Amino acid sequence: MPHFSYKARNANGDLVRGILEGADSGACADHLFSIGITPVEIAAAGGPEPAAQDGWFSRLFKEPVGTLDVMLFSRHMYTLLKAGVPILRALAGLRESTRNKTFAAILGEIGDGLDSGRELNESLRRHPRVFSQFYVSMVRVGEATGRLEEIFLRLFEHLEFDRHTREQIRAALRYPAFVVGVMAVALTIINIFVIPAFVKVYRGFHTELPLMTRALIAFSDFTVHYWPLLLVVAAVLALALRGYVRTPRGRYRWDKYKLRLPVVGSIVEKATLARFARSLSLASRSGVPILQALGLVGQVVGNDYVGGRIDQMRGAVERGESILRAAAASGIFTPVVLQMIAVGEETGSLDELMEGVAGMYEREVEYQVKNLSADIEPILILGIGAMVLVLALGVFLPIWDIGRAMLHH
Repeated sequence: MPHFSYKARNANGDLVRGILEGADSGACADHLFSIGITPVEIAAAGGPEPAAQDGWFSRLFKEPVGTLDVMLFSRHMYTLLKAGVPILRALAGLRESTRNKTFAAILGEIGDGLDSGRELNESLRRHPRVFSQFYVSMVRVGEATGRLEEIFLRLFEHLEFDRHTREQIRAALRYPAFVVGVMAVALTIINIFVIPAFVKVYRGFHTELPLMTRALIAFSDFTVHYWPLLLVVAAVLALALRGYVRTPRGRYRWDKYKLRLPVVGSIVEKATLARFARSLSLASRSGVPILQALGLVGQVVGNDYVGGRIDQMRGAVERGESILRAAAASGIFTPVVLQMIAVGEETGSLDELMEGVAGMYEREVEYQVKNLSADIEPILILGIGAMVLVLALGVFLPIWDIGRAMLHH
């Protein structure tokens, strides 16, 4: 799409400049009106220069930019802007103080873009791997409304919640993952070394072995003789599954299946809905129109299935339905949440009630994550017990049978 440079007035009457991408100047004007600023002049302009591309060797050893870097950047920008520091000087100071060289280079490019007349959101948009579309859109709203420092504070809180939840889930799954890994290693050792040693003993019995023992021996023989094939098949299946999940259809199905997983599915669902509620509250409180807010939130919930339902909500609201009816038709909210949406829509305090919904879901997620290990332990105990039972019966049944036969004789 072509790019257009514009001059416009925000709600405070201040002159703002920037570059927009759109089908024509009319579409750009409509977009400017939708975010609350009045265009004064719109003219064709060249597109944003592509960021310099490093070679593959440089990219291989480049330090990645993580969520913590963006989170600290948001917090520092809020502090500096609130203290009255000009944005270019703030970016220069953060560039010098950050320890991540990759992020420092990105901040340098953002500062150069601002120095050349580009808006901050347009400069951030040139780094989609670091700044999400939601992040860029919120910064654009902050620039248009003159509340950029407040937007940075809310973005910091938003990123902090996401990071805290992910760390909690990762910590809770560490012990179950360790147990499952130990079980897999033990099963491999038993198949490759233990069962073949017992086979030599069984051959001296010259008698028919129990069915379970024959099955274990057959499985052990297959593992010993065809382990390279098993590794290749496992690698191919893993790569195929990974490739399928990266497709739009596969991602949608996997995200839908994650919500139905035992024990973990409930946590994923509530964390996703908490992210939705907090993002919608943030967008609504910042003055983003509800249709635009739902469109942005659907892209940042981190789940394509839930995002699709939110897009359906947006379509229903666009057709004239109330937010409550659209939310009820989506089928992803509890009756309590629907009641809060109804009250928020009637009283005009949807942002505050969505903040309450986010807090409610966050507390439930925190409680469930703390008890995740305790919930998974019975499943692990049953799995270990079943494995030990099968191995014990398969290995020792022939010995018991021979012992009983010897006692009868």
